[in-house]
Amino acid sequence: MVVEIIKMLVIGIFAGIVTGLTGASGVMVVVPLLNMLLNFSVHNSIGTSLMVDVIASIATAYTYYRHGNVDLKSGIWIAIGSITGAQFGVLFAVKTPEAGLGGAFGIFLIVMGSIIWKRGINRERLAKKINIKFKNEKERILTALGLGFIIGIITGIFGAGGGLMILFVLIFVLNFPLHLAIGTSVIIMAITASSGMVGYALHGNLKPLGGLILGISAALSATGSAKFANRIDEKILSKAVGLVFISLGIIMTVVNY
Repeated sequence: MVVEIIKMLVIGIFAGIVTGLTGASGVMVVVPLLNMLLNFSVHNSIGTSLMVDVIASIATAYTYYRHGNVDLKSGIWIAIGSITGAQFGVLFAVKTPEAGLGGAFGIFLIVMGSIIWKRGINRERLAKKINIKFKNEKERILTALGLGFIIGIITGIFGAGGGLMILFVLIFVLNFPLHLAIGTSVIIMAITASSGMVGYALHGNLKPLGGLILGISAALSATGSAKFANRIDEKILSKAVGLVFISLGIIMTVVNY
């Protein structure tokens, strides 16, 4: 039992560092390690990882909020869409194959991480290339709802709190600065993960004690890494974000193939 608790603490610390530094879900660390090191079933791993996401994301979001880097008002429509989508994702989780999409998403992370590492995040240049223009506020809201719904579905199926995808939407679609995007993405991720966690809990796929141990250790390390992220230059943070994404992508690809 002591060995298992130590393993959970280590997994939680690593997951928290990922969440605090990048705003991404720690699920890419938690799910495979719970499954391989603690023999959790895949569904229990996903449900428990969502609980960890909730706890770590709240701690991280508070740190970013104290530094003025949370704007939930602009991201609320993504959150609303993701809550609904998460419930649909949970319903289809049992019948949906995880390995293929997980491996593909791992490759996507490696590619995006490499781009961010090499070029940083030049929002003005990217905005011109992507050229997303909204005719009115209604169109902007509907786009945010739609993207949030898709993110929620993926969250419900795979246990990812959607922080990374929300982060990309905030940066590339809504043109948020990086620090503000990370802070806002983690609070939305907490909301989305809560919806998914409830869905898995209702199906009996949640280990509350494990989630609590993992979550507390993740929250502590997330707070520390979030403080560090808020104090460093955006170019340096881009390098760190790129490196973490590449590492997570490699882990996901290896685990799923």
